[in-house]
Amino acid sequence: MNSTLFDRELGKLGPKDLSKQVTTKLLRNFRFAPQHRFNGGHKGSATSGDRNGNSGSANSGDHDGVSDMWAHQAGVQALALERFEGRILISGGSDATIKIWDLEQCGNPNHAHTYKPLGIINRSNDGVKAHKFGITQLSFFPIDPEAFLSSSYDQTLKLWATEGAQLSGNWDLGSKMYTHAISPVADHLLVACGLAHPAVRLVDLRSNAAVKTLVAPSQVSGGGAVLALAWSPRHEHILASGTLDGAVRIWDIRRASSLLGLLDQEDSLGIFGRGTNANPHGNNPWDRGYRISAKAHSGPVNGLTWSDDGAFIISAGHDRRIRVWDAATGANTLASFGPSIRNGQLANIPMFVTPVGLTPPKKELLFWPNETEILVMELHEGTIITRLRGPGSQIAGVRTNRAGERSVHNRITSLVWRGSGGHGGDGSMGPVPGGTNASGGVYSGQTDGQIRAWMPRVLEDDGINEDASENDGGSLNQQGQKRKATAIDDAIRAMSGRNITYT
Repeated sequence: MNSTLFDRELGKLGPKDLSKQVTTKLLRNFRFAPQHRFNGGHKGSATSGDRNGNSGSANSGDHDGVSDMWAHQAGVQALALERFEGRILISGGSDATIKIWDLEQCGNPNHAHTYKPLGIINRSNDGVKAHKFGITQLSFFPIDPEAFLSSSYDQTLKLWATEGAQLSGNWDLGSKMYTHAISPVADHLLVACGLAHPAVRLVDLRSNAAVKTLVAPSQVSGGGAVLALAWSPRHEHILASGTLDGAVRIWDIRRASSLLGLLDQEDSLGIFGRGTNANPHGNNPWDRGYRISAKAHSGPVNGLTWSDDGAFIISAGHDRRIRVWDAATGANTLASFGPSIRNGQLANIPMFVTPVGLTPPKKELLFWPNETEILVMELHEGTIITRLRGPGSQIAGVRTNRAGERSVHNRITSLVWRGSGGHGGDGSMGPVPGGTNASGGVYSGQTDGQIRAWMPRVLEDDGINEDASENDGGSLNQQGQKRKATAIDDAIRAMSGRNITYT
């Protein structure tokens, strides 16, 4: 770092290059931030669990794997974070509740802090005033952080005002909803809805109606549920969908025949290469490479996202493969992420690519929720940079005050990137990670009911536990000292080949 600053002073390194070097190092050094906890106000005691599902009671405040504090005691199913200031986080639970959090309640991210919700939307038995079943997806309005959308297994899409958590709109789509998506750049207010039905439904928030159904000829006889949806961040009318039959379809919603084409896992040429079963007719630019029965994956596709500049599409399926596609041609770039990928849930899997400008060209990173861990990987090479693992066992058990107990597989269900939209409080331009009060931030929701924070390690973090709050500081400080002692012990053992124990 000192040599980098020296080159900057000599004029050898421009400000943009310096910024990319610093942010690249930060992105490659994320770690669990145990000083940040989320308390949704639930009562009960936690139980620890092992791989076989056996559980036992735990002491209050144990940070090594269990907790008496939850964001959603029944489990977190969805997260969304507004991209203007990186301040407001919303979470949805398996119990149909939605909670609103202010991430700037904590002035110093290195100090211990327990977040409490600004607002709570409780479950509704009739499903009219609120959701009745578990939340499947949450998303903020792209042009206004004062409103957000939620979808649920109760077959409804709802629009909410962030301030006051008031219901503003309700749409009953008549089929189980797995996901929804709204364009980040469009002037239109069309929401794409992924249902148990194979067709994609478009809901117009202005007219309060479902205005269009996207269905391909090959889907008339089937195709399965729509598990993943993603709008292009460059072209406001381009939509990608992933379905149960392993297909990824690209749509242009302006056209009467909206389907542009299908992504083919066997095609590394794209629209410039004619396949043996390509469609020779039609007037869209993908016609020469459009395969009638192409499959992007050998199993259900439940993960879709675009790179921040819209140049690449990233898909994930039950075949335990992540594929990167050239968005201009539809070609498979053949990026390989190895055998470490795990994916078996019949639900939308959140993943994201780091914003353009934080890393050098072609060096973007992909954050992937790999069941119980987060994998940070190079997007185009597939190399694993780091594995982010928090405390806790693979089986999470929780006792409630109703004398009931549940044991669930503790997996990551939601993942969001915290940025400040280019306004980091210092007048800087371009993507700024971490909002206005942190150097970076990723938040994950898990089935054990926790929302966990992940932040890059910086020099100031060495004293992260010194100024902890009165309630949490003691245990956090002891845990930090224990980790440091263990790390030193491992390093010395590796060099000497002997076991050394400190007493």
